[in-house]
Amino acid sequence: MTVRAARWSATHPWRAIGLWLILVAVAVGLSVMVPKQTTKDADTWVGQSGQAAELIQQAGLDGKPSETVLVTDPDGPLDKAEATTALAQLKQKLTAIDSVDTVGDPVWSENGKAALLPIELKGSADDAADNVEKLVAATADVQKDNQSLSIQQTGAASLDAGIWKQVGNDLAKAEKLSLPITFALMLLVFGALIAAGIPVLLAFSAVGAALGFYAPLSYLFPDGGSVANVVLLIGMAVGVDYSLFYLKREREERRRGHSTVDAVEIAAATSGHSVVVSGLAVIVSMAGLYVAQDPVFSSMATATIVVVAVAVLGSLTVLPALLAKLGHRVDRPRVPLIWRLNRRIGPGGISRRLVAPVLRFPKIALLLSAVAVVALAVPALGMKTDPGGLNTLPGTIPEVKTMQQLQANFPSEGMAYDVVAKADGKAPVEALTALQQSAVATQQFVVPPGQAVRTSGDTAVLTLVSVLPDTSEDAKAALDQLRDTLVPAAFDKVPGATWAVGGETASGVDYGANQRDKLPYVIAFVLGLTLLMMLFTFRSPAIAIVTTLLNLASVAVCFGALSLVFQHTWAEGLLDFTSPGFVISWIPLFLFVILIGLSMDYHVFVLGRIREAVQDGLAPAEAVRRGITESAGVVTSAAAVMVSVFALFATLGMIEMKQMGVGLAVAVLVDATLVRIVMLPAILVLLGRKAWWPNKLAKAGAGERPERELISV
Repeated sequence: MTVRAARWSATHPWRAIGLWLILVAVAVGLSVMVPKQTTKDADTWVGQSGQAAELIQQAGLDGKPSETVLVTDPDGPLDKAEATTALAQLKQKLTAIDSVDTVGDPVWSENGKAALLPIELKGSADDAADNVEKLVAATADVQKDNQSLSIQQTGAASLDAGIWKQVGNDLAKAEKLSLPITFALMLLVFGALIAAGIPVLLAFSAVGAALGFYAPLSYLFPDGGSVANVVLLIGMAVGVDYSLFYLKREREERRRGHSTVDAVEIAAATSGHSVVVSGLAVIVSMAGLYVAQDPVFSSMATATIVVVAVAVLGSLTVLPALLAKLGHRVDRPRVPLIWRLNRRIGPGGISRRLVAPVLRFPKIALLLSAVAVVALAVPALGMKTDPGGLNTLPGTIPEVKTMQQLQANFPSEGMAYDVVAKADGKAPVEALTALQQSAVATQQFVVPPGQAVRTSGDTAVLTLVSVLPDTSEDAKAALDQLRDTLVPAAFDKVPGATWAVGGETASGVDYGANQRDKLPYVIAFVLGLTLLMMLFTFRSPAIAIVTTLLNLASVAVCFGALSLVFQHTWAEGLLDFTSPGFVISWIPLFLFVILIGLSMDYHVFVLGRIREAVQDGLAPAEAVRRGITESAGVVTSAAAVMVSVFALFATLGMIEMKQMGVGLAVAVLVDATLVRIVMLPAILVLLGRKAWWPNKLAKAGAGERPERELISV
């Protein structure tokens, strides 16, 4: 299939190029014409907090969306007269906005340092998200007229808008830096401008096309907030890698004297086949996210599958067309110094020196590399996960800083716990009132202003506010006390009562627990399918098992790096973050799936070159030497691209992106060096011909050197 596609593209280059441009143009048109859908709050309801949210919604007690404007004086205590004037201006402007339902009276803090203005909005939370910019603009206008005060708005809708703005800025920064860095790396690899530019352009076009094709798919798999970041992260990595595999092999065959079309066909039969298998491996791995039954993961999986499929398609069609049309001109114009340096080193020159001691002393090499991997992975045993919260968001987001100031000055504006209950016949108001008294007596909860218990039919809701930081261990302990002790005691003697505890902190805890519960199923699915794929591709149980074990080693190193960097404070200044003391709960599961796919990316390419040598009749050690030597340059270049792109994400503002970037960069770096150039060759040499059982291998050819002669080199 890959050869037929390459042959048609090489013999009809303008058609292939034209069809690719049409494909990208259609995709870009879809992204403009079809509005991307995003997840709703109800999509992420899980556990007891999800039950609470559903009960509240069914009873119509979910209330109206709200925003808050906080007024403070940066220089000290708040001047009440000056603040009153500003609050009056705010009330006048905000009341005139159509989406605003009511603007409450100002509330003054007990410490005299702040005042707040409560705002209720019309419609649902989704409507509030669409209209919040009008409120933010009005607040900004009042701020301009009162320069001596700090007048800032925060709330669920404005906070989400601030987060999305930060994500957009991060994405723009990553796009701006990833292209020149990737191009510079390709220039070092090829030493020629055209050859360096082709992989970058194809990868970038694949990213753009994938985002376009995802737009209609978002109606089935709504964007959970990270699709654009993930598509750029994975799309640039695999898009460049696939083009690199193909282009390197085509240039290699041309150097051996083949014509351009013949070189393209040979590259299609070898590297093209590896690209297809690698792409399928990434797709299979990403499909494991569907097992988690989480809308955020499902959107990531869908978008990643699309960008990988588009990158594979481009590598098999438009890339052969470009190579056939350009011919030898693909190596023009040359960068003299880099070109001469590459020619002097030669293909595999560095890797040949690195792999020589591994082949000479495979047992020692395997032992030392295994010890190093274990040492890097050990910190993962102490890895802590948490859904994160307000304190894990970047302080550069104004709404985050405002919310923190609001909670500091008004403890009743902290993270809320909703206790919803229903009983036979009437709402259990008395039980909730007793619960309120016992909860406040613990000094861990306060009651917000207004009506503490709201009722509708047989359902009642009590809102309590925690005085503790939402991501602290004390806050989780308070939630456990509420669920395990206080609430059951309050409803112990209420016949037919059902209850649930929800709220923001409870939702985060339940979400993290749900992901931990799904993790074993995701791991079993991904490892099982990738093992079967390797078994089918190489027809060798040993190769399939070794692949699985090495992939797990890379994942363990990734988790170890996350624990070392983000659960301690030593890297805070280096990466510009404040250590939360844990890893965001969805990161390990997501990185596990990503790393399995990316590890398979060049692992298949390396094994393919080794198998070619084995099938040519070389002894196992010689086959490993030739396969590693011929593929190491491509693998190193591909890994360099991945590490550079991933490292960019470690510089972004959102801590989730930092954790993704650090974990992936460290894991790929170790995987492409220690695992694939030391552990894999050592294992294959030690297994010998047994590694390829039950394949029928050719006997040693006449040109093959004896095993002992190779080892003595």
